[in-house]
Amino acid sequence: MVTIILHGACGRMGRVIAQMAADDADTKIVAGVDAFGDKYSDFPIYRSLEEVYEKGDVIIDFSNAKAADCLIDYSVKTKTPVVLCTTGLSDEQTDHLKKASEDVAVLRSSNMSLGVNVLLKVLREAAPTLTAAGFDMEIIEKHHNQKLDAPSGTAIALADACNEAVGGGYEYVYDRSERREKRPVKEIGIASVRGGTIVGDHDVIFAGTDETVTFSHRAYSRAIFAKGALSAAKFLAGKPAGLYDMQDVIG
Repeated sequence: MVTIILHGACGRMGRVIAQMAADDADTKIVAGVDAFGDKYSDFPIYRSLEEVYEKGDVIIDFSNAKAADCLIDYSVKTKTPVVLCTTGLSDEQTDHLKKASEDVAVLRSSNMSLGVNVLLKVLREAAPTLTAAGFDMEIIEKHHNQKLDAPSGTAIALADACNEAVGGGYEYVYDRSERREKRPVKEIGIASVRGGTIVGDHDVIFAGTDETVTFSHRAYSRAIFAKGALSAAKFLAGKPAGLYDMQDVIG
């Protein structure tokens, strides 16, 4: 059984993970951490990681970027692998995470769903063929009106997958309102929509002459992210130090 410390335990994703872990015979949450939460389940909730005395095989993090540095330091200090699902990290925090992975196993993913990670693999195969044939690349992402960062981490990951697959050199463009010119060939437009309770929609559009090809993913429930996070925790427990992602989990 994999024992888990749940960081961000009382948030929307934290509650979904807690429920799914309780129904999974192979996982057990031994402690939760949430600055604004109280005990609500079968495990204790602490206000900070420093208060936690239980030992977990792995930490699952669905908190916020402000808490990332303390989480990374705690992971290194206690040699506890961490599945870090929080998006919107700064460049400095990303560097901090990479440095930490020299001492402890770290799995970071912009999206924990199986479907999105399969989509990333498909895009790496499709992008070179389509761009060589003159197709332009555009991405549209949609999320609920409470999401803080834009564009989504998943949209950036999709753009990165396409860009890397074609050898790099593409510019990411988030706003074309201030320019009056034709679309450059080597750019990827990324548009963000925020509204209602949209869990997460992503469309990667390849627009060519007289035809378009669109790769889409729709999330209808946060359960898909919780399921992925638990799978990642099982994978990461006991792994040597290093930086991992969901591509390692799905194989």
